[in-house]
Amino acid sequence: MSVHLTERTLQDLVSIEEYSINAWGKRVANRYLDDIEAALERISENPDVLREEPNFHKYLYFYRVNKHLLVCDVQTEIVFVLTVMHANMDIPERLSELEPTLKREVELLHQQLGRGKKKTR
Repeated sequence: MSVHLTERTLQDLVSIEEYSINAWGKRVANRYLDDIEAALERISENPDVLREEPNFHKYLYFYRVNKHLLVCDVQTEIVFVLTVMHANMDIPERLSELEPTLKREVELLHQQLGRGKKKTR
């Protein structure tokens, strides 16, 4: 299964790197990014590690990486990482802020790829 990062996710990763470098140094920033990269490989090899959360949109799946949470959409052969959040955030609040945008983004992805429903895992 291939894993694709959205523009928002790429911006999130840049923010994580910049914040981590400023707060704890390059070594810690590299460790965070390495852990996220390893998680992306795990998801690619086994998308069943992603978890649904019934309180959010039915197409959103989640994977925790140390202090970060990957928010994903699963298609037939592709996992889209939609955003990366820090665990210290009020995740339900932040997701409720992002959910209308994420919902539209997911629906567009499903339309563009010709799939009207989530992948059955």
